[in-house]
Amino acid sequence: MTDSGAAPAGTGREIILLVGAVGAGKGTQAAILSAELGLPHVASGNLFREALRDGTPLGEDAREYMQRGELVPDDLTIQMVMERLARPDAVAGAILDGFPRTVRQAEALDETLAAQGERIDRVVFIEVPMDVLVRRVSGRWICPTCGTTYHLGTDPPRLAGRCDNDGTELVQRDDDRPEVVSARMAKQIPPMDAVIDHYEAAGIVTRVDGQRPIAEVTAAIREALGQGAASR
Repeated sequence: MTDSGAAPAGTGREIILLVGAVGAGKGTQAAILSAELGLPHVASGNLFREALRDGTPLGEDAREYMQRGELVPDDLTIQMVMERLARPDAVAGAILDGFPRTVRQAEALDETLAAQGERIDRVVFIEVPMDVLVRRVSGRWICPTCGTTYHLGTDPPRLAGRCDNDGTELVQRDDDRPEVVSARMAKQIPPMDAVIDHYEAAGIVTRVDGQRPIAEVTAAIREALGQGAASR
């Protein structure tokens, strides 16, 4: 956008971008805010799954890239986001989650929104240190027999290492192993930080401490959005 700090004419809805690494609690907060604010939670991953399931033209285009093992082009993803924002339930705004993931995507989304007199109004960044993120994500274990999932920190089994339902020894998925989680975070966090820098230049980012209890994080986000709405 040419002037991210100036409120655009011709739009009254609020578009909020929620940013946070895997394990930061972004999905939990998005669900709470969606219910409280009456705004749809628009997650890019869900958009892809819905489009593929429903066989929409955009979904079929995306399927071709995914079947070839290629990334879905940014312009196609933006089309999906904009199509979602055009639905009646998003007339007052939306909470974006999972996109944009890179500065290039952020710039392209900004330009697309600006073309119709809109912008990202507020960016909320849920900050959690890397070691805490790894501990949160790698704490997940599962029962291979019944599929029950446990978390050693927040929802442990009654008997260490054993399923409460059938006593089966719990296992950990390869993707949840600490070394795998750390490697994945090392790739994901730098582009995410760059997106935050991009929007901080526009003065619309609020950083929230994601290590606090869920209710306190929600309260901090509410306050941030209240300040954002007042300054528009």
